[in-house]
Amino acid sequence: MPHTTRSKDTRCRGAFTIVEVLVLLGITAALVGLLAPALSSARAGSRSTRCQTNLKQMAAAAHAYAALYDAFPTAIRYGNSAGSFRRIAWDWVTAGSQVVSPGALWGFVNNPSEVQQCPDFEPATAAPGGDPYTGYNYNTTYIGGEATFPQVGWHAVRKGIQPHACSRGHACAMFGDGGWKGGANKFMRAPLNSEGLGLSTMYAGGQAFRHRGATSVAFVDGHVGSTRDSLPGAHATDALLSQYMAYPRNGFLSNDDSMYDPR
Repeated sequence: MPHTTRSKDTRCRGAFTIVEVLVLLGITAALVGLLAPALSSARAGSRSTRCQTNLKQMAAAAHAYAALYDAFPTAIRYGNSAGSFRRIAWDWVTAGSQVVSPGALWGFVNNPSEVQQCPDFEPATAAPGGDPYTGYNYNTTYIGGEATFPQVGWHAVRKGIQPHACSRGHACAMFGDGGWKGGANKFMRAPLNSEGLGLSTMYAGGQAFRHRGATSVAFVDGHVGSTRDSLPGAHATDALLSQYMAYPRNGFLSNDDSMYDPR
């Protein structure tokens, strides 16, 4: 049998030339560039969905509480236990910088530490006082009610509106993404200062538009939605917006109290 010699072209038939490799790398880079924004958007959408699921569970827990006590959970009150001053908030009970126990709301939620954590919230900006999760806030102007620091006992609590009096539950916020210049907040404030608090306190009680420019809201009737309308409030000044609210990254849901008053 005659000896057959393979040519150089035949031996190299399965290899890529430098030009082909460069073209392949260019195509791959272009595809990655096209897919990356889509993947990022999909992940952001998933986090927003999880946030709204959390808020829905929180609203359901508040209604379960109300079914037993004919009132929504108090936003905050203060008490003494064995000589220890306690801050009894809707989410956590704290003594100094130590968390003592979950608050009243969490007796109606199976996994409070997960439900209370907004997936787009940065924990490093958590509020002081030992609270481990502060991604969401609660409508304390009309729904939760609160006591003024440092008054102790139930008698000091300004009551919230009772569930049976909430005729506008479909249009009134109960829980949402809390945000102010310093990070997150847990007390949702209505913008007309009807609680008699200082305007700086009101403007530190806004909503965080952290979900690609939108904020999630759980309404009193239990449904959950979102809005991109970050509003400055009727009492807005440049100082309030910049020093306390960090507007428009944070803002109110309405310029008046129409999105906060359920009556």
